[in-house]
Amino acid sequence: MTAAWHALNRLTTWPDLTEVRPSCGTGRALRSTRAEIAHFHSGRSVDLHLTAGTIRRFEHDLGHSTAIRLVPGSHWVTVRMECEADIGLLMTLMSAALKAHHTWPVTAETPTVRCNDRREAALSHRAHL
Repeated sequence: MTAAWHALNRLTTWPDLTEVRPSCGTGRALRSTRAEIAHFHSGRSVDLHLTAGTIRRFEHDLGHSTAIRLVPGSHWVTVRMECEADIGLLMTLMSAALKAHHTWPVTAETPTVRCNDRREAALSHRAHL
């Protein structure tokens, strides 16, 4: 079992998360009561809907992690899943995402925010150096 699928199995036990079909159509997804929050596109990566505000708040730290890929203008981050430490990072970021979504007001005007799957203009850790 890959790190991403191991993380998915652990996260499906969290009471605030439900497994759903991803809106992008690829892989598997987890949703909170307010929004899709994680897309598991492969056994090697997870797109996590952190929200724009949370990404801005932690951008410096996220940009220095070799496991994180940031896409300009996206409300999602991609977490590369290779080992147990990456699972721990995903769990920590999932907690931050749930908190952000819990405090984020949902209105009829709230747009559907697409994940990073198939987005081309990605910034990696090396791009920040």
